Amino acid sequence: MGRQLACPHCQNQSVLRSHPQSPREHVAALLFIVPFHCQHCSHRFLSCRLGLDQPQHTMDRRKHLRIPVRLFLSFSGGKVRGEGTVMDLSMGGCIIKSTTDVHPDDIFYLEIAITDQEPPIEVAAMVRSISSRGIAFKFLRKAQENKRLLAYIQSNSGSTSSILTKAVEPTVSPALHQK
Repeated sequence: MGRQLACPHCQNQSVLRSHPQSPREHVAALLFIVPFHCQHCSHRFLSCRLGLDQPQHTMDRRKHLRIPVRLFLSFSGGKVRGEGTVMDLSMGGCIIKSTTDVHPDDIFYLEIAITDQEPPIEVAAMVRSISSRGIAFKFLRKAQENKRLLAYIQSNSGSTSSILTKAVEPTVSPALHQK
């Protein structure tokens, strides 16, 4: 078992490996010193990758850790309105299942229902892609700017060293939000 890496800025262990972006980072990568970024405070830093408990597969080194969820959402933009289920959520966006016809680069206003006791979390997002997995949305602002969304993601993400294998049970029934 390897060592865990913590953010030098906030000491949180929710860090993920990033791709080198500058010439300095590319040269450092030749010496096994690679960039990382903190999921908690977004601080970017360099560290030696040798001996770390980090995923080796590129798909596991996403910019933002995804957490599986099952949350009701409604969305609207232009003349399009729809409903769906959020299947996974991250600080950068989400994937939803919906039968509504949307197109890449469409911009929508999302309302994600976390509980039936609180108002939904509101966030602006752009359709990034559409596939058999669902509709992938990219948030137009970082989740750090939406305190309720950030708190929800952090409270449900656990540590980056363990991947959540079981989806969270639905917390809100779509029938509660129909008018």
